[in-house]
Amino acid sequence: MKLAFVLFKYFPYGGLERDFLRIAKICQSRGHEIFVYSFIWEGDLPEGFNLTLIPVKGISNHQRISNFSNKFSQLLINKDVLNKEERFDLVVGFNKMKDLDLYYAADPCYEAKVREQHGKLYRLGKRYKVFQSMEESVFAQDKNVELLFISDIQMENFKTIYHTPAERFHSLPPGVDRSRIRPDNADEIRSRVRDSLSLKKNDKLLLMIGTGYKRKGVDRAIEALASLPEPLRSKTYLLVAGEDKLKKYKAQAKKLGIENQVHLPGARDDVPQLLLASDLFMHPARHENTGTVLLEGIAAGIPQVISGVCGYAFHIEKAQAGKLLSEPFQQTEYNNVLLDMLTSEHWQQWQDNALHYMRNSDIFSMPDKVSDIIEGTGKQRAVANIYKMVELVD
Repeated sequence: MKLAFVLFKYFPYGGLERDFLRIAKICQSRGHEIFVYSFIWEGDLPEGFNLTLIPVKGISNHQRISNFSNKFSQLLINKDVLNKEERFDLVVGFNKMKDLDLYYAADPCYEAKVREQHGKLYRLGKRYKVFQSMEESVFAQDKNVELLFISDIQMENFKTIYHTPAERFHSLPPGVDRSRIRPDNADEIRSRVRDSLSLKKNDKLLLMIGTGYKRKGVDRAIEALASLPEPLRSKTYLLVAGEDKLKKYKAQAKKLGIENQVHLPGARDDVPQLLLASDLFMHPARHENTGTVLLEGIAAGIPQVISGVCGYAFHIEKAQAGKLLSEPFQQTEYNNVLLDMLTSEHWQQWQDNALHYMRNSDIFSMPDKVSDIIEGTGKQRAVANIYKMVELVD
């Protein structure tokens, strides 16, 4: 099949983007042609991928996104009219937009968020109209888009608001990259990486991973680190691997007197190694649709302290691989839990629990499952098109 994969922006370190890449590569390995459409691409292009960057106009983000969606729709029309051999068998979208055959739902329901957080005046703005229209074009009852969900909780929001038929929803298992599995030489890697970070044997390394520092709760983590009593505080370090504007967070660390213990190196290519080098993985997020990074921590055998809003928080609880913070979030509780975990004698048990859960749960198969659904949808629609042609002849 000729498959078009569409996403607004690609950069190598985003969770959605990494999911897209792994799914597309598996489809490619099964013999399908891969065509990618975006308006921003950062990083290497996999061999055999056909990338088209669509130039966009607009001052605001929603204007650029709307412009991109309209241009992509016109491109599909042109292929139908001018050269039928260039038609795509399926269009797979990783953002909500028009003219999709399948949508990979990494983002929560926009309309549900608006109803919860905004009043009637917000609905008069162009930003709302653009994003609501694009969401409705995917989930409306009369659409024919297959919906691939990594969060069962989010499914219910869409069903309630758009009355989307249940048969269009596909529930997916997690899709942890197997490179995150704790290797046999984990201790050797841990020692080497910690040496490169100038960490001493008794130093504690707190690790956070992800872009969007406010959403991930980096400020909460800095506050918790600063609350630790001496001498533990001076031996504890926070490393955040991910991109964002750093000025605010560096200023916070300096104000709290821990600027030398908070490291914000930006995006990193050595996340599997950093996981092994860390003592505690932290994810005090304000909101998180799923949080695949939590399962990456489980695969690496790293104890965790996370907020309960994360869609995958139940995995940490079920695995007994760390502690969940209660909701609504309270900084004092986080400070106390961090201190308790750093001074606990249960480290080995948390690690053993995590690795046991990883070995006995399906947390890896999402990309293969999505590829199966893509192929199944392609076959169904090919058969349906044949029936239509027969009916026209008759």
